[in-house]
Amino acid sequence: MIQIENLTKQYGSTTVVDRVSLCVERNSIAVIVGTSGSGKSTLLRMINRLVEPTSGRVLLDGADTRSEPAHLLRRRIGYAIQGHGLFPHRTVAENVATVPRLLGWPEDRIRARVSELLGIFQLDPALYAGAFPHQLSGGQQQRVGVARALAAEPGVLLMDEPFGALDPIIRAKAQEDLLAIQRRFGTTVVLVTHDMDEAFRLGHRVAVMSQGRVLQFDRPSVLLTQPADPFVARMTGISDRALRLLALTTAGEAAVPGSSAGPRVSASASLREVLSELLWSGATSATVLGEDGSARGQLDVAAILARGRP
Repeated sequence: MIQIENLTKQYGSTTVVDRVSLCVERNSIAVIVGTSGSGKSTLLRMINRLVEPTSGRVLLDGADTRSEPAHLLRRRIGYAIQGHGLFPHRTVAENVATVPRLLGWPEDRIRARVSELLGIFQLDPALYAGAFPHQLSGGQQQRVGVARALAAEPGVLLMDEPFGALDPIIRAKAQEDLLAIQRRFGTTVVLVTHDMDEAFRLGHRVAVMSQGRVLQFDRPSVLLTQPADPFVARMTGISDRALRLLALTTAGEAAVPGSSAGPRVSASASLREVLSELLWSGATSATVLGEDGSARGQLDVAAILARGRP
């Protein structure tokens, strides 16, 4: 668990982060979103003391982060940034092994961990372990960057605009990878982004920041249906909030018993995606399929539209 208590950062007379308090539950993803200059990246960097707070404190599982040297704290907190930050003259394996080596892990444990992570991120160790960053695509470099952040099995992973430089297709895949990895390892993730769609897709809870303050920190559905003020309403999208709300629910969650002669959709598809498919095909209902390909029920347009209202 991460507890942030009255955290403030000032540079001279300028307050960048202003008395922020929030709690990130263990094994969850919290996303901090806001416009440029809102203080979101500074807030993130105070968690691992890349930026030292002016006042306030951060607790990790009840322990004040100031109770140990900053460099030791950062070795047990994963950190991934936009553009990956890989060491260009180190191989992929050497990059991933950076923190475990600093921690003095035995070489056989390091090799096993590197191989495990490359496999998880669909980077065949036989092909990629000895490669250098310039030999990889942008998406592959980003995956190596996240693998490096996870290498020492941290309980906490901080991510600062990690997918901002990726094209839309690779970005969507990177987001799917993060969700799968978080579920697999139970890592507590705090991620900064300016993209509200990304925040809603990834975050169990989302903090909306403006001028150094957190205006609201809650589940995406609450931000959409009960915004704390007009700024939060604008950030979450007044004109398309119904579609954003549909994107938060999967077809599998909303399916009801029955069958349909319409298109077949995956249970993992969002209601927004199912509605788009029905409109495109001219059908009024769809069959929802589970991972094994068996029918799990059906959805019709009326049921989907009902989910788009608060």
